Amino acid sequence: MSHKIALVDDDRNILTSVSIALESEGFEVVTYNDGETALAGINTGNPDLAVLDIKMPRMDGMELLQRLRKTNTMPVIFLTSKDDEVDELLGLRMGADDYIKKPFSQRLLIERIRALLRRKELETSGGDNSAGGVMTRGKLVLDSDRHICSWNGKVVNLTVTEFLLIKTLAQRPGHVKNRDQLMDSAYGENIYVDDRTIDSHIKRLRKKFRDIDNEFNEIETLYGVGYRYKEPA
Repeated sequence: MSHKIALVDDDRNILTSVSIALESEGFEVVTYNDGETALAGINTGNPDLAVLDIKMPRMDGMELLQRLRKTNTMPVIFLTSKDDEVDELLGLRMGADDYIKKPFSQRLLIERIRALLRRKELETSGGDNSAGGVMTRGKLVLDSDRHICSWNGKVVNLTVTEFLLIKTLAQRPGHVKNRDQLMDSAYGENIYVDDRTIDSHIKRLRKKFRDIDNEFNEIETLYGVGYRYKEPA
């Protein structure tokens, strides 16, 4: 079964060229040239993944992502301009799973899309190489089969990348994971992202848990080394 991709950009050349490239790889593609139209279409069309430009008319990519994340945890890739570092980091904190700078290689975009979809499928099927089913670490419960995370009985809505990061950390409490190890677990060995991307995901993870419990401090930073999930007392 082909995956449906929502492609949102106000540049018609990008919409056309990327659509052709994705369709040639077997994807079903739905295109939108502004954020407002995309919001309505995505909410009713239920795509498997969205690729969003940041700067668009009527509703920019940031607002679109923010509104989508209220009800939707599908993977999202941002397309950013060359010098939009602030936008990249803000987008990741808001819940984007990845970003690619323009101009970009269509092959790179396709590989990033496949990597995110593969991780989503592994998580929802419980078919990854780590222990599937339900993992419990004190107040934390991770259900890999249903891609559900809860803290102290309350559901925490996580993206695929966030779920994989917390799962990787929680599998071995007290053991340090450096950024390269977290990159491999969340992005795969053939996809490179810089350290700031992992840091941004960790910050967002903490915020989501602290929105539920402001005393949450299970994810510890070891400066210059990496992160670890706190061992039970």
